[in-house]
Amino acid sequence: MPFLAFAWVTLIVATAAHVNRLQPGELKPRYFDLFFSDTIHLKAWLASAVVVLALFQVFSAAWIFRKLPWPRPRWINVAHRWSGRLAFGLSLPVAYHCIFLLGFQDATARSLAHSLLGCFFYGAIAAKVLIVRLHHFPRWVLPSAGGLVFAGLIALWYTSSLWFFTTVDFGF
Repeated sequence: MPFLAFAWVTLIVATAAHVNRLQPGELKPRYFDLFFSDTIHLKAWLASAVVVLALFQVFSAAWIFRKLPWPRPRWINVAHRWSGRLAFGLSLPVAYHCIFLLGFQDATARSLAHSLLGCFFYGAIAAKVLIVRLHHFPRWVLPSAGGLVFAGLIALWYTSSLWFFTTVDFGF
């Protein structure tokens, strides 16, 4: 079932992004940028916040599974769940702009990798959420799924925000 969710969500995201593909020379309006100078800054900074929360997710999961040398605090499970929810929520405006403003891009190797990784990332999240909710998988499945989500996020961030921050100014 998680594999089907992964495939289904990945396919839906890829299809939506392909339908909304930005054609060469075509301009689409800015949807929103909150308090940032433009949409690309919004996406880069929100994606970076998602990475910080994902790093906390990895750290707190290690604490939950007793892989850290310190005693597990009572609040760690709640903090883990809410940091995951917040990370997912912060990723949605980024995904919205990528899917509906830019669409699937393949002009360069970086943009192709980024488009494919974005589709993979949301499919992996769907599969991981099902694994968490269904409870009948071997113990190693959940950390493996979480690791795939984290690896996909880091690769996605590397092909977007890190690339942006190293090629463009940091302005708000």
